[in-house]
Amino acid sequence: MVTAYGGPEVMKYQDMPDPTPATGDVLVKVAGIGINPEDMLERNGVLKDQWPLRFPAIIGLDVSGTVVATGDGVTDLKVGERVCGWSYHTYAELVADKATFFAKVPETMDLVDAAAIPLVGLTGSQLISVASGLQPGQTVLVAGAAGAVGRSAVYQAKASGAHVIAGVQRHQLDQTASIGADETIALDDPAAFAALPHVDIVANALRGTAATALLAKVKDGGTFASVTGEPDGSKDYPKVRVVAFRSTQDRAGISFIAAAVNAGKMTIPIGRREGLKDAGAAQATFTKGGIGKVLLVP
Repeated sequence: MVTAYGGPEVMKYQDMPDPTPATGDVLVKVAGIGINPEDMLERNGVLKDQWPLRFPAIIGLDVSGTVVATGDGVTDLKVGERVCGWSYHTYAELVADKATFFAKVPETMDLVDAAAIPLVGLTGSQLISVASGLQPGQTVLVAGAAGAVGRSAVYQAKASGAHVIAGVQRHQLDQTASIGADETIALDDPAAFAALPHVDIVANALRGTAATALLAKVKDGGTFASVTGEPDGSKDYPKVRVVAFRSTQDRAGISFIAAAVNAGKMTIPIGRREGLKDAGAAQATFTKGGIGKVLLVP
């Protein structure tokens, strides 16, 4: 839990009262917890105006586990079923939340690893299916395609009938096969970037000047859909539709990505597992980047 706003040192491991499922809720015994950038932004106070914490506070968004109890009115999930979801207060051994936030985990999928899917899977897939306005046959450049959000966007775009270009960094070119796009380009290679043709859609997961530069690669009348907010300089491109997008919880969307991962059609890299008691150190490792998803195990 978080004891005050600050760095990883404010994460403490201690007992808290067990949650109970309200009407429409399930109670889940946690198997895995996915660390996301939002966890650190909550912990260090960057998000305190939008989502203030009451200390001691349990943070966390991604979770997987087994249903151990159901609240009144829950008929679509049963005790004993394996689930994963985008929930709240997930850095815990038990999580109670709306049943509609949880999807069933395929029987052949590792239950801990399923915690890597919900938030990034929904963010990437909805960036395409909701924000971009993609039509079959269009060309979409996914910027940040080697990350989990980007990989989910690539898969959704391919499934929607697009021609997909994966935008990565030069040191990520060896991941091309596992990303699954039609083409791959190193966005930090000046010559390759200059040669990149205009596209119908940029699906963006980058920040700063890298995002701004991509505005120039969108066709007039095209769309720049971004999960990192509206980039600086967007007003210089009045013929480009800029969409600053935030994903929402959706059981069907989680199931779609989970089925793809389970079938080997897409990959969400998992860097390591750490004990929940070491959440602060695990967050510090995750923040350094470059290792894929970090999962916590109670």
